[in-house]
Amino acid sequence: MRHVGLIAGAATAALVAAGAITYAVAGDDGGGRTPSAESADAGFARDMAVHHQQAVEMSYIVRDRTKDEEVRRLAYDIAQTQANQRGMMLGWLDLWGLPKVSSEPPMTWMDMGGMASGKDGALMPGMATNSEMKKLGELDGRQAEVFYLQLMTDHHKGGIHMAEGCVAKCQVGVEKRLAQGMVDAQQSEISLMADMLKERGATPRA
Repeated sequence: MRHVGLIAGAATAALVAAGAITYAVAGDDGGGRTPSAESADAGFARDMAVHHQQAVEMSYIVRDRTKDEEVRRLAYDIAQTQANQRGMMLGWLDLWGLPKVSSEPPMTWMDMGGMASGKDGALMPGMATNSEMKKLGELDGRQAEVFYLQLMTDHHKGGIHMAEGCVAKCQVGVEKRLAQGMVDAQQSEISLMADMLKERGATPRA
């Protein structure tokens, strides 16, 4: 429980810092240039907004399926952090005058491999399938906790892969910093979730 509190505090601080410069993002470290619709900056904002939305959905599902306070607190922290980050990224697209959807397949901007199959709703690496989301909503108690922690571990691994792509390819400074913050925070949460799974006699999925 104490680990969740520490991560929540760090996530809140990161959101406050990022939110303070949201409205300056269009020209931040980019020489005043607005990213193009095909840029890594726009692609990451679009794709990570979709990726984050599923994490928010998963987190609210498990909060209704368990009474365990540690899992409920972690789920709430993830939902709040990722909902806020998603809003920021969609706001940047508005600020840049760019569409929130693309005719290109997800992660076309990345060109780094590790693509998802797209089958059963898994559009990007780490995303749960439609069948897995349905299963999560049918489990209760410890079974729901374990499955959520396993799904979210996979989800974070996929998110880190994408965020590292933005760190390498994005040009807007504040977006690169947000992406690096995602990498750092989600790596910490993966470690925390491994401990939580161990406490429940389970392990991350292979």
